[in-house]
Parts: sequence; C-alpha cells; structure tokens
Amino acid sequence: MKTVLLDARTLGKDVDLSAFYKFGEFIIYQTTKEDEKFERVKDADVVITNKVIFDRALLAKLPKLKLIALTATGMNNVDLNAAKEFGVSVKNVAGYSTKSVAQHTVTLVLALVSRLEFYDSYVKKGKWCGSRIFTNLDKRFYEIDGKNWGIIGLGAIGKETAKLASVFGAKISYFSTSGVEREELYPSLPLDELLKNSDIITIHAPLNERTKNLIAKRELALLKQDAVIVNTGRGGIVNEADLAEAIENEKIYAASDVLEIEPMRIDSPLANLTKHERFIITPHVAWGSVEARKRLIELVCKNIEEFIKKD
Repeated sequence: MKTVLLDARTLGKDVDLSAFYKFGEFIIYQTTKEDEKFERVKDADVVITNKVIFDRALLAKLPKLKLIALTATGMNNVDLNAAKEFGVSVKNVAGYSTKSVAQHTVTLVLALVSRLEFYDSYVKKGKWCGSRIFTNLDKRFYEIDGKNWGIIGLGAIGKETAKLASVFGAKISYFSTSGVEREELYPSLPLDELLKNSDIITIHAPLNERTKNLIAKRELALLKQDAVIVNTGRGGIVNEADLAEAIENEKIYAASDVLEIEPMRIDSPLANLTKHERFIITPHVAWGSVEARKRLIELVCKNIEEFIKKD
C-alpha cells in the first residue's frame, strides 16, 4: 500500500511520523501546491492531509485512492459527496486537542487580565531600571476569582475551558450556538445578556451559518469597558475589522488564535494595531501541544488500521 502525506509541515518539525511506515511505502511532502497535488497522489492508496483541498475534479481522476486520512477534525477541505460517489473513504480525528486548546485559551485570558504585555515590555525596555520604587502599578490588573466568564459554544473544548476557569473561581455561563437545549452544569444565557454581563468571554464554536460574524460591531458595543474576549474557535466568528476598531478605541482587551484567512495577510485589520497591550494574537497554535500532536498521529494511524481491517 502506498501512503502519501501532503503537508507534514502543518504537524510540526518534531512530530514522529515513523508509525506510518508499517503500512508500506510512505512518502512525505512538507507542503503541496495546487498544481502539485495530482502528480503526488495519482498512485496513492491512502492520502494523509490537513488542509490540502480534494474537490470533485481531483477525486474523479484518482481511481486508486481508497482513503483520505485527515489530520484534523474539520472535513471541509474534502468534497464528501464526491468522495462517496467515487468510493473514497474520509476519516477525521476528534478530541485530540481539547486540553491543548482549553489550556491555550486560559493562557491568553491570564495574559490579558494580568496586563502581561505591558509589564513585560516595561521591564525589557529598561524602565524598571530607572524606577525610584520597587514596583509599577500603572496598569490595573484583576483577579479572575468572582468574575463572570461567558463561554460561547459549550462543546468539549468549551466544557474543558469552563472547568479550568472554575478553578480560578470564575462564575460560568454559556451561550449555545447550536440552539440545542440541554441540561448543563452552568446557566445558559441569550447572547446579548451574556455579552453584557461577562467580564471575560471565550469562543469555542465552529464556523457555520449561525456563527459567521456572530460577534460584530453591535455585539462588541455591548461588552463592559475593558472586558476580555478570546477566540480560539474559528476565524470568521468575530468580525475582524470591528474587533480592531474596538481594540484601538480602548473599549476591550482581546486575543485570537484564529483568523478568517490564514496565514495572516499583511492587510488584515488586526495586523497593524497600535494598542499592543490590548491584543494578543497567536498563529493557530492552540491545538498543537506536544501531547495533542502525539494523540493526533496515534488516532490517524488507528483510522488507517481500522480501514484496512474493514477493507
């Protein structure tokens, strides 16, 4: 069996891929451009990929292909109807990054609540060396204990984040983006009420018709002065131009690990902010702890093994 990995670089330089050799011939490509796809996969039985697009036109030209093993939970980069029509199985992985994303979310919240960027910059610029006193309290910072923490999207990651936030003494409430009512440990609130009441808001929802631009200018105006909002869900849930305006107007503190278009473009509304201490951005890394990536590879291998047994 021939297995081809099309975008190994998305898994990190340190990830161990040796387990895939047990399936037979295994070819690794670090990245794959649009015009390179067909030549690289035309003889493959199994393709492993994260972001490479498999549309109907490509799938129609791959009669040998049996399985697309995704190194991700989302399956939007494969035309699933066409895959079924042409007899290609598609397997994703779920749950591997729950703890990693929740931890990163809380890390971003802590950094913003503690005004970490301001104080780190204050010291590194030599200002502490010139101080006449032992401390600096120019930027007020707060404890999470007793604060209202609103969670948008109480799925597995939202629940894990809520568990961590509860350890700090936060009072949790949530908004369900699916609209499905169910019994939870925390009270459910309408979106506007959650936004008005929360000191901290974290987003853990998928991007779909319900959540596209869910948080835009009107919603951001509902937030408390100096509220913290963190998006580790999907780009496109928060309107980036409106978010940039709210940050620059010193209305809120914000962080994001995701953007609507990735990698970030130089003309992104969030690329050239001046209020640096009010915004933290990371390059879609929340999912990628060492442990999460190890689980990911194990689950992809399991998907291939189960497919072989079934086939």
